[in-house]
Amino acid sequence: MVIRCVKSGHSALVERFLTELKQASKQGSVLDLACGSGRNGLYLARLGIPVVFADHDADKLSQIDSIIQTEKLPAKTWLVDLEAGEPLVDTMFGAIIVFRYLHRPLFKGIKASIADKGLVIYETFNEVQRAYGRPHNPHFLLRENELVEQFDGWQIIHQFEGTVPEPECSISQIVALRKPR
Repeated sequence: MVIRCVKSGHSALVERFLTELKQASKQGSVLDLACGSGRNGLYLARLGIPVVFADHDADKLSQIDSIIQTEKLPAKTWLVDLEAGEPLVDTMFGAIIVFRYLHRPLFKGIKASIADKGLVIYETFNEVQRAYGRPHNPHFLLRENELVEQFDGWQIIHQFEGTVPEPECSISQIVALRKPR
């Protein structure tokens, strides 16, 4: 399966692990963290999976809210500053999906906010991306094996680090299942 570095449409990774996301959503909503335009969460909500769209951009969330209301989707939005304090404290989700976003202090909250047997799907740029363009800032680039290290002790069902085509970029991905506590 060729995974592309495409910004339009939902991620192939979400589609590939749809069965696992449906199963995880029985334990709680799927959190689309730093959702942006909501492309991945909207794909899931349109399939009947409950989704919470979290972002700091009120305009984008307003657009998502309009779609939710028009299409009567099982979803809601959450206007939140993900980089202030610990925004995931006292939250619980069946799954959390994160694409093209990295704020390392959130890893602890992400792991704590996923229910037992819940799922995380995480994909963003890694350090090799500097050879292909933006971002260049190391704060926004994963180190080699960083996702595997962050989710140590979880059941890793997919892991990838490398260059993908169209447009060419370098990403890291993980899909991991939380083991019962």
